Amino acid sequence: QVQLVESGGGLVQAGGSLRLSCAASGSIFSINRMGWYRQAPGKQRELVATITSGRSTNYADPVKGRFTISRDNAKNMVYLQMNSLKPEDTAVYYCNADISVADGYRYMYWGQGTQVIVSS
Repeated sequence: QVQLVESGGGLVQAGGSLRLSCAASGSIFSINRMGWYRQAPGKQRELVATITSGRSTNYADPVKGRFTISRDNAKNMVYLQMNSLKPEDTAVYYCNADISVADGYRYMYWGQGTQVIVSS
């Protein structure tokens, strides 16, 4: 019964900032890589940023320099700080985590998404 719950989405004007949070809960043995993805209307879901258990990060080119991903291993949480937001950032943002619930049971989990709307 592992689940990911996102929060922090909303409406913001272009140039503004927003911070997304994602909490993982349930029967968790360990959390490996975590990340954020987004899906804009009419487009496929795309990777935004990832972070390993060792806190190494990777960003998609459109958000590099503007977004920052971080995690709190003690709290099983991952964050996405979004600055200098653009209308093109408008999308539903999904939290993702590679979680081992037991030895040999490692799966990719997804949150239900949180909507981010950036107005021009």
